[in-house]
Amino acid sequence: MSEITDFDSLRRAMAENGEQPEGPARNARAERLLAEAEKLKIPLAVIEALGHQLKVYNYSSEKAKMFVPFARLLRMWDERPEDFDAYETHSLHWVFKWMSAGMLDQPHVPLASLEKWLGEMEHRYRLAGHSERAVRSAEFSVAAHVGDVARAERAFAAWLAADRDAMADCHACELHGQGWWQAERGRDTEALELWAPVLEGEYTCAHEPHGVLASSLLPLLRLGRPDEARAHHLRGFRLVRSMESMRGAYAAHVEFCALTGNEARGLELLAERPAYFTDEGHPRSKLEFLSVVALLMGRLGELGLGGERVPGAAGREWTADELATHARAEALALAARFDERNGTEHVSERARARMARTPLAERLPLGVRASRPASAAPRPAPAAAAPVEEAGGAGGAGEADLTALLVEARRLSDALRPHAAEAWARVARAAAANEDVELAARDRAEIADHEATGLGPRSADAFERAAGLYAEAGDPGEALAARARAAYVRALDGEVDEALAAVAEPYDRVLALYAEGGTEVPQAAGVLMARARILMRRVHETEGPVPAAVGTPAESAVRELLALVHGRAGDDVRLAARVAEGHAMLAELATRSGEPQTGAELFARAAAEFVEAGVPWFAVEYEARLAGLAHELGDMAEAERALRAALEHGGPVLEAIGRAQLHLQLAEVVGGRGEAAEAAEHALESAHWADEAGAGPTFGAWARHQLGGYLVRQGRWAEAAEVLESALTDLSAETHGDGAVVQTQWWLGDCLSELGEHGDAAERRLQAAEIARHWPEQHDHATLAHLAAESLGHAGLHAEADRAYARAGELWRDLGNVRGLIRSLRARAWLALRTEQDTDVARALMTSAVEECADAFDAAGDDAEARARLIAELGDTHRQFGDLLARSAAEDADDDAIRATLDEALSQMSEAVAVFVALGDSALSARTGAELAAGWLECDLGRPTQAAARARAVLRSCADAAEGLEGLEGFEGFEGDGRVDSETMRARRAEAEQLLQATEESKGR
Repeated sequence: MSEITDFDSLRRAMAENGEQPEGPARNARAERLLAEAEKLKIPLAVIEALGHQLKVYNYSSEKAKMFVPFARLLRMWDERPEDFDAYETHSLHWVFKWMSAGMLDQPHVPLASLEKWLGEMEHRYRLAGHSERAVRSAEFSVAAHVGDVARAERAFAAWLAADRDAMADCHACELHGQGWWQAERGRDTEALELWAPVLEGEYTCAHEPHGVLASSLLPLLRLGRPDEARAHHLRGFRLVRSMESMRGAYAAHVEFCALTGNEARGLELLAERPAYFTDEGHPRSKLEFLSVVALLMGRLGELGLGGERVPGAAGREWTADELATHARAEALALAARFDERNGTEHVSERARARMARTPLAERLPLGVRASRPASAAPRPAPAAAAPVEEAGGAGGAGEADLTALLVEARRLSDALRPHAAEAWARVARAAAANEDVELAARDRAEIADHEATGLGPRSADAFERAAGLYAEAGDPGEALAARARAAYVRALDGEVDEALAAVAEPYDRVLALYAEGGTEVPQAAGVLMARARILMRRVHETEGPVPAAVGTPAESAVRELLALVHGRAGDDVRLAARVAEGHAMLAELATRSGEPQTGAELFARAAAEFVEAGVPWFAVEYEARLAGLAHELGDMAEAERALRAALEHGGPVLEAIGRAQLHLQLAEVVGGRGEAAEAAEHALESAHWADEAGAGPTFGAWARHQLGGYLVRQGRWAEAAEVLESALTDLSAETHGDGAVVQTQWWLGDCLSELGEHGDAAERRLQAAEIARHWPEQHDHATLAHLAAESLGHAGLHAEADRAYARAGELWRDLGNVRGLIRSLRARAWLALRTEQDTDVARALMTSAVEECADAFDAAGDDAEARARLIAELGDTHRQFGDLLARSAAEDADDDAIRATLDEALSQMSEAVAVFVALGDSALSARTGAELAAGWLECDLGRPTQAAARARAVLRSCADAAEGLEGLEGFEGFEGDGRVDSETMRARRAEAEQLLQATEESKGR
């Protein structure tokens, strides 16, 4: 802590401390500053130090400490009010409200003391001439807290009816409290209407919209507005994350996670704030926090995760069940203390109700990464109801039950239903459990056949066993089909030649058998399909265009299959599916042979045939393939249609990773046509399903990267920042490419800059620049270095900013980007003026910028477009040079020095006007701005006639612009070609009129 030697140094130290993060360290320094203030023997110094102490206590977890310094302040006021200046007098009365809230939040303060305090507050406010608005607001808080609804409603009405004055809470805080009561009374819509001005940024303060965002979460969910709730969570949590004093709002975000299927994120939030479990300075917010902890732990117990380790109070390890018991007991004990003080059961009732809340959404994707508890299985995609387990369980089915299971399994497999495999598994279990039931060979063959389907590489032997059973059952065609399936398994294992040899005999025999009438189309088609699939494996193994020696046999096999089935499918779903798959194979061959248009048409046909056959889930792969081809062919409308169709066709049976991929592809297509909002929705879904599939660190990180970008495009900075920070947890150059890492850091830097977090923005931009430094093309490196310099400057790190601008300037010079170089020089000039208060460095840098413009203009030759850009840059540089010189005129300098500096500034401004005149109408806004700046300088130099002439020139320009646009769309709202911004020109006209008035007044003096 710097030495406190006088009142000014004390004030500086208190201001510096006020900028520090909330918490015990800031509070302790405020206590030391009070001791230093007492040494100064200046009553006002002690008063200000006590006020500072009060403020930091109020904005921390140690609110209970406020009462002692306030009591001392009040005593000092009663004894010597003349020691208080106007500001401290206002502050003293303002803090009355903090005291009433502070007493309410401490259960050891008797209710009678609270009521007495309300009377004292009302009396003192009346003496000071203040409205009773703040008093009635405090009374409302007391009545609502104890559950006296009638009194609360009366006080609420009186609060709103009283005049707003200097003692009323800020608009943002008042609206928060008013909306909270509406939500508490079940009027969610009214609450959100009241909160709208705060949420939209019309009213803000140190704790708002932080609190309103947290309070709005459940009302939005109850009203069926989950997208807004998600946005408020991402935006609001970012605001309260580092604010120790906002434990109640933090708890609301944990509660939101518990009630939307985001229990894992809720745990991460708890892990960030271990002190919240034990901080005692604000019992009421501790009660709110522990109630929510109990709710979240209860949710984990319901999910079967009660034994999992979870973050809790430091000093021991906790399971979810243990923490649930502990948090519930602690919360109810705290609630009982409040109720004992209040003489009601209201606080306990509210705590129990909160701990018992049920989810408001099964799962609301947030877009941010949250690691699941170790034994939490991914939630499945919504699925069609599976057939009910066999009666009596696997071990209790008799012959009748087994027959029923067989009938159901055949029905599902004949129709290619998604749950056919599970149905046959139930048959197998039932058969194994009923040894007394003798199954026919055909039944055993089908069981073996379907068991083989799920065995992967080990299924060849099982298919051969099934073939033997089919033969035993008198079905030689199906036996050959099973043998063909066994051969195809070998091809899947890379043994294509062996598979072709193995399928040759079944192929020849089934054709002969079919010709003799010994088997039917489905069995023959089964063999032909297996052979075609084996030959297609050779196609898949070929890199680049498919040679005729590979493609021709495969195409012949497919066409042979189609010729066999053509016109014979009827109502047989399996045969219809064979036809569709055959067309998909031809599509693959066409695509691999350099005929993408034909391939697209055939994939579309295959997909349509699957849908027509009633098995749309088989169309998903081919719609996705079609989307890729359409994208390649430039038909984005067809690509979008195909992707939407794939998602629709997949329905409940589409696997999570497939759903994630389709949503991200659709996001890219939709985003490509400028629909950033819808693209963000699909990227959000993609991230969610990637997490569900266990691909969060890989595919999910990429989806979050894309989601963050779409949010940036919409200007949703806080949400984007949360998502991008989450993406960076998993993004890596090795997995996702260093371009993705740089772009994510870049976007995040933009977000943080917009949010005013300039130090963090600089860090992100510098990290991105360090990666881009190694790229062959250096434009991104230069841009990021320049942006980092801007952030460093805004963060007050001026020396670092100057170095970064200098580095960016070197890069711009190497790239031949004169505009970037000029802008870096101008930025450095302004930094020099702000930090060194020495105009020599600033002048030199701005002079260099002018010279660079001139040199580049000469080098541009006949490039008219480049010359026009450089002229505009030169005009801007002269304008900024003039501004810089005008601001550099020291107030304590002698009159001649000031006049000389202003003359030099006017010269630069006149140069700017001349340059902008040369650009014509395209520089109208810039020209009139420079003309007005020159006019004010003329006025300061005592030249009212010249100043008036410049003002009139601007008015003529405004009039000419309006006349030139007459008959188009009206000057007042027209911005058609970018030359005229109506709002800017109205401002120019108003300023010119002010300048004219100033010159008239100057002449009259």
